[in-house]
Amino acid sequence: MFNRIGLITNSGVKAIQRTLAELVEYLDLREQEVILDKCCADLLKDHKFDVYDARELGKHCDLVIAIGGDGTMLMASHILCDLDVPLLGINLGHVGFLADIPADDIANNMDEILKGHYVEDVRFLLRAQAFRDNKCIFEGYGFNDIIIQKYNIARLVELETYVNGAFVHKHRSDGMIISSPTGSTAYALAAGGPIVHPSLDALLLVPICPHSLTNRPIVVDGNSCIEVVIGTREVDHAHLTFDGETKIELVSGDRVRVEKKDKKIRLIHPPNHDQFHILREKLNWST
Repeated sequence: MFNRIGLITNSGVKAIQRTLAELVEYLDLREQEVILDKCCADLLKDHKFDVYDARELGKHCDLVIAIGGDGTMLMASHILCDLDVPLLGINLGHVGFLADIPADDIANNMDEILKGHYVEDVRFLLRAQAFRDNKCIFEGYGFNDIIIQKYNIARLVELETYVNGAFVHKHRSDGMIISSPTGSTAYALAAGGPIVHPSLDALLLVPICPHSLTNRPIVVDGNSCIEVVIGTREVDHAHLTFDGETKIELVSGDRVRVEKKDKKIRLIHPPNHDQFHILREKLNWST
């Protein structure tokens, strides 16, 4: 089913090093062709496998396994989003909504997946463009969310929101989260947004600590085009972030346009994958 398997990580902690060594041994014993990114190669030191830069890895394999946590999965999704390569996650992080194979049970899960017994889960990414004076000054992609937020000052930002050209509202807050269903269990959840099943074609607009408590999260059709206009007068008061990484400062009059990216990510899960079980386990429901 999968013949050339790429391994990727972005951390050198000992737990990841041990798990990587275990996974490589497992795949090698089953005569799977293994390809490493440079970070994995540095952790293994002596090995016989081909090595590629992380951004090139997906071009040379038909499955990528990310070893780490959801942050590693986010990094891998950005790298693979244009390559149509399925992505599997081994979890050594804190939560594990995306990387759902436990590090202490690799063999049993991988046995099933290599036999072709798995769940494929297609997710979309977000594409955001920032415009200043009608010129695009930045473009990027997010798997979880695109966030406009105040920066380094205890004042609110003023934001004006449109969906498909229709005015929604103007509000003052700590910022706005525009989230995919995947990101509904990330920062959007902490900000009071709803949990949206990842199979739904929807976008979430979640204000962060709005000054008016009547500004509530909104869920819109996934094919919508969302625009947010910055009304804050102060320079260096608002930043634009993609999956938690700050990319650009925003000034008054800047417009941020967010819509679905035209390419998707294929996540691979074990055959017993159940989204509601994950929610119960990770969010401590019914305990």
